[in-house]
Amino acid sequence: MEFKIIVAGIGPGAKEYVVPKALAAIEQAKVLVGGSRALNDFARTGQKTLAIKADISAVMDFIRAELKQNDVVVMVSGDPGYYSLLSSLRRNFPAEKIEVIPGLSSVQVAFAKIALPWQEASLLSFHGRVPRDEDLIYHKGRIIGMLTDNKFNSGRIAQYLIERGWDKQAKAYICSRLSYPDEKIICLSLQEAQTKEIASHCVMIVEG
Repeated sequence: MEFKIIVAGIGPGAKEYVVPKALAAIEQAKVLVGGSRALNDFARTGQKTLAIKADISAVMDFIRAELKQNDVVVMVSGDPGYYSLLSSLRRNFPAEKIEVIPGLSSVQVAFAKIALPWQEASLLSFHGRVPRDEDLIYHKGRIIGMLTDNKFNSGRIAQYLIERGWDKQAKAYICSRLSYPDEKIICLSLQEAQTKEIASHCVMIVEG
């Protein structure tokens, strides 16, 4: 029997934002891989688990060994197709051994929370990377949605955009802890966002 990797998107975090098919796969899993917070929230007694840490090679080795006997369910935050472990899995395993269950990306949820259509928005990431300057060009009415990290937090990104010609009065939405009880969404000008309500590991949406 050929066993497979099931990559389950768990959305922004809260269970009510996880699609039923992903929840069923997680509940039925014999082997479950995910971040520490996800395992605390979703793992059940009797499941063999591995927390994803910095050593991604060790995660791949664990999955490869477990596939000899069982399917392996890998939980990823947001949607698996948007800056997740899926890229590493595709480099290590053939596509036909991977089944992906999509989830709600944190960016998608952030746009929904502010009731802003996103079909014309540019989606970028400052999480562990820096977009090219040509991808940050300002024009009136442009909308960008961005992932942040500790180095490029909301304040640093606001400064970075202003340095590249963005209007200081452009609206900046800082969306933290999406879907959790302590969710926080703040709207400021880019100028204000440089020094106020600074947040890391959040979603930032800027409306030019």
